[in-house]
Amino acid sequence: MAKVLNCSEPECNVEIRGESDHDVLRKAAEHAKTAHSMETLSPHMLAKIKGAIRDEGEAKSHKAGTS
Repeated sequence: MAKVLNCSEPECNVEIRGESDHDVLRKAAEHAKTAHSMETLSPHMLAKIKGAIRDEGEAKSHKAGTS
């Protein structure tokens, strides 16, 4: 099943998709670098991103980094 992540940055509506959590994390890191000028992701941010990845088809109410 495909995995999905919505960017947590305000005003950014990017939805990142991948075949696995690892694939989504890789794409999220590239998005953070190119779209938000974030050269690296802190361990804290990585944990938030991992927690926000969902299976495709789940409710879209959570964005990365929100509770």
